[in-house]
Amino acid sequence: MAENKRQTTTAKGSLNASSASTASGTATNMVPLEAALSGAIGARVRLTTSATPASTFEGVLFTACPITNLVAINTSPAASTADAKLASSGDYHVIPVSRIQNFQLLAAPSNSSDGPSFADAIPSIQALDLRSLRTREAKAVGEAMDREARRGKGVTREAQDIFDAFSRTMPAHWNGPNIVVADSVSIAPPYRVEDCRPLVAGNDAALMRVQKVLEMERKKIEFRNASATIGSTSTFTRNERKGG
Repeated sequence: MAENKRQTTTAKGSLNASSASTASGTATNMVPLEAALSGAIGARVRLTTSATPASTFEGVLFTACPITNLVAINTSPAASTADAKLASSGDYHVIPVSRIQNFQLLAAPSNSSDGPSFADAIPSIQALDLRSLRTREAKAVGEAMDREARRGKGVTREAQDIFDAFSRTMPAHWNGPNIVVADSVSIAPPYRVEDCRPLVAGNDAALMRVQKVLEMERKKIEFRNASATIGSTSTFTRNERKGG
């Protein structure tokens, strides 16, 4: 019953919940109020609420939100159908759809045949630079693929740290669990100095360079681990003393 009461009727430029016939007397199909309001955005309308006392608002229907079930109407005398969407100021009223008892369409929106236009949006909507967006997309995808390629599969945190250290100063990539540095030396698990092998026999210079860097990085890792252990032990001791 409530839904039937909140339906509107088309009548030669007017939608009226209290009338079920056109000006010529011919009956028309009932239109759900929500659908009628959505189709009348930008039009000049008259809304009567069911609140006590009832109120009537006449002006340009600025918007009708199907999510919140609210409408906004600009009752400013300066508002017109042509500039309804472009109006940045006016006398706006927000009304719940559930309180609308009577709805009349006084003047159709100037672009009713074409539907809503992005050119009328407030704030204005600028054209997208598709070329720039595609460039950014390609860059983001390339960076994501590069990050994925730099991430070892099934390797320890220490192995990843060693790889990251090499890749900061030399080209490096994964070959299964092995780290390949500068396409000349392969480091096999567990990534010790003695696990380094030249990819080309006799390339001792590259081997020695990689071994030297590896030895230095392993010392850094051992130092960080030792510092973390000492910090954890100190925290535990302080907490134990407080508890005692």
